[in-house]
Amino acid sequence: MSTNHVETFLKLAADARTRTWEIPLAEVSDALAQPGARLIDVREAGEWQAGHAPGAIHLSRGIIEFEISEHAPALDTPIVLYCGRGRRSALVADNLQKMGYNNVVIVAGGFEAWRSAGWPVVHDDVAPPLPLNFPPTDYSLQHEYTLTKLP
Repeated sequence: MSTNHVETFLKLAADARTRTWEIPLAEVSDALAQPGARLIDVREAGEWQAGHAPGAIHLSRGIIEFEISEHAPALDTPIVLYCGRGRRSALVADNLQKMGYNNVVIVAGGFEAWRSAGWPVVHDDVAPPLPLNFPPTDYSLQHEYTLTKLP
């Protein structure tokens, strides 16, 4: 018997949406104007590197529960989440609420809506790929390959 994982994911996201708050793009500025508000991108690293909202913090869905307290130590911190279309951010919002966060909203339509509306998009510098001969056999050259910023 085969499981359709896409259908299962969509059902999970739809269920999470019943317990979370979604706001339209028109309300994002107001949400971010709250003192201490955090805009968090929960997409994967490659999506983030391809472009993200200015001022956003990147905490992908796989790590946010471990690292959220570093960025939002108070449970009433205003948190505005976005992903690609709003499904992954619904799952994250649901989990954050289960952790006690009580001021979490999702951007309706996610980054796709953000970009389509012509809102600003920024790109971070990404560390260059390592050369095929890394690590170098001449270890005196190894400093040339040290990355200062990981993707």
